Amino acid sequence: MAIKMINYGLTWTDTDGVHRASAVAYDKVSGEREAGKLRDSGSTDVELVEVKPGQLPQRKVG
Repeated sequence: MAIKMINYGLTWTDTDGVHRASAVAYDKVSGEREAGKLRDSGSTDVELVEVKPGQLPQRKVG
């Protein structure tokens, strides 16, 4: 049985209102942990998004 590795990235809006995206990929557990840290620091619109290997999430435009 093969194990499928799924990569995740984060997008969020920082406390200054700037839309951001992670520059690294995470596994789900690590991504959820990092998302919690962002929320705790006051960031909003924090999302854990699935990305393909070698790709990173696009920051939100707004």
